[in-house]
Amino acid sequence: MPYIVDVQTAFPDYYYTQDELITALKKIMGNNPAQNKLIDRINENLFIKGRNTVLPLEQYFSVDSFDQKNSHFITNAVDLSTKAVESVLLNNKLSPHQIKSLWSNTVTGFAIPSIEARLMNKISFSSNTKRVPILGLGCMAGIAGINRVADYLKGHPQEAAIFFSVELCSLTIQTENINAATIISNALFGDGAAAVLMVGDDHPLSKSAKLKWLASESVFFPETETVMGWDVGSKGLKVILDKSVPQITKNLLPKPLENFLNRQSISLGEIKSLLAHPGGPKVLEALSDVLKEAPADLGHSWESLKQNGNMSSVSVLDIINRSIKESHRQQEYALAIAMGPSFSAEFGLLQWQ
Repeated sequence: MPYIVDVQTAFPDYYYTQDELITALKKIMGNNPAQNKLIDRINENLFIKGRNTVLPLEQYFSVDSFDQKNSHFITNAVDLSTKAVESVLLNNKLSPHQIKSLWSNTVTGFAIPSIEARLMNKISFSSNTKRVPILGLGCMAGIAGINRVADYLKGHPQEAAIFFSVELCSLTIQTENINAATIISNALFGDGAAAVLMVGDDHPLSKSAKLKWLASESVFFPETETVMGWDVGSKGLKVILDKSVPQITKNLLPKPLENFLNRQSISLGEIKSLLAHPGGPKVLEALSDVLKEAPADLGHSWESLKQNGNMSSVSVLDIINRSIKESHRQQEYALAIAMGPSFSAEFGLLQWQ
């Protein structure tokens, strides 16, 4: 089976407390008392301490048009991804030419050529490197990317591959036609990038890898495309985030998860690590209910959310990175889980080495 050798994260230079960001948000929205009250109520329930942004706060709300936002996205996404990928190469003493496949992901901007192609002009990968860009999977792409690379490595057991994700959620901020969903988006999401080094069974680094990948499952729930995603307009990406997401999580997730674990002859009671995308506090509470039989908690998910906000697909990679730094007993099982548009889910069963 394939292995996860390492995960490295990269964050923008700018970090602001939640109070600083919320104060600026209120100001740009006109300091309307009724709206400020709604912002405060939403913010109090998020439990976020601060977030990274690619632009300084004085520019945060001044980028207005889609083309301006996307131009900032391409420049900063390439720079941040380069840092994450260089870190994972350096940390494992690999040259770029030893990577045979490069996978990229984002849902917060558009780039053609895609981000991994632009990154190859900054890092000297082989011109024969296989490139796979992923777009549209949203928050669940962190786990989906790992799962798809694992599928690839099963057929290429001697190879090493890098999957990286970059999400610049701050560039999707909207200050017009405000509703509860856009306020939540403006108060919840942060920026970051992460790179994952994975190898096949026959690669030398498999012997020192932290996690062994065992199995995965993709789950699609029909007629849920209006629950989560983006509307695309002249001002950029505007979030679609239905308030029913926590309840949908509680109602729809348990059965597919049970079926997945049953097919692996594993019970929730045997899962000792939970690597779950945080979403938001209400989603984490719903996940806690779904996963209550596992003898593990969602501590890393809560901490990532508090320190960085929701970084979309990058959050769960940050959580895996945090968990790798702990000591784990060999052969203990870990469950990776994330949800995203339409409403969909991605599961991964892993084992500590």
